[in-house]
Amino acid sequence: MKLPKNSIVDTHAHIGDASFDADRGEVLQKASDAGVAAVIAVGENMDDARRNLELAGRHPMIRPAAGLYPTILDWDRAGEMQALIRRERPRLVAIGEVGLDFWVVKEAHDKEIQKEILKGFVQLSRELDLPLNIHSRSAGRHAVALLLANDATRVQMHAFDGKASAALPAVEAGFFFSVPPSVIRSRQKQKLVRHLPLSCLLVETDSPVLGPDPHQRNEPANITVAIKAVAELKSITEDEVLTAVSENTRRLYGTNVLDGKVASK
Repeated sequence: MKLPKNSIVDTHAHIGDASFDADRGEVLQKASDAGVAAVIAVGENMDDARRNLELAGRHPMIRPAAGLYPTILDWDRAGEMQALIRRERPRLVAIGEVGLDFWVVKEAHDKEIQKEILKGFVQLSRELDLPLNIHSRSAGRHAVALLLANDATRVQMHAFDGKASAALPAVEAGFFFSVPPSVIRSRQKQKLVRHLPLSCLLVETDSPVLGPDPHQRNEPANITVAIKAVAELKSITEDEVLTAVSENTRRLYGTNVLDGKVASK
């Protein structure tokens, strides 16, 4: 499968990861040849944020984001990240990844710290009109409830691992759910795609992980795997999926996400 030229955005990838240091340019060229127009580079800490901004200056396909991984329970680092996001707002396309992770964080006290840090990023998202790129591993229902309670408006739920019933309140609120290539080997994600409307779906790769083969490095070019899988699961054409997810991406990230002019929606 080859996408029409400049037609799709990989809405969540760790393209700054060290596993791409040796051949990042080639990986991005391969994605471009497959029809990928842009890759949203999410981050987990300050080093990632600075790296994404630097890489975006060298690779026109990269759209930088900045966030604090939810297992980092540190108020000072959260404050530093918020300050960086405010300072770099004109260059950033999203706040992410941020969110909740109850797979790693088990203690009730630590979960409350996670929630309070996420609330701060939700408030910042509203203040700066930047989308949230949300991690919610083993905490999908809790993340959705917190986002809704704090009036989050521009939201992408990345690789959501909960049930469709937990996702539906977010769908009704206008949130989006991104589908990675691992959908071809995940019954949970297959069920989610079948039950959620096409109007709320995006595609992502989460490179270098969540690829079609768990033992191989994932790459943005594998976005085509996710598109094909969504088409098969919904019994529609790949062109219909491509049209829908492209429009959904523009609805969340703005009409200029493809050309890099992303200072405002």
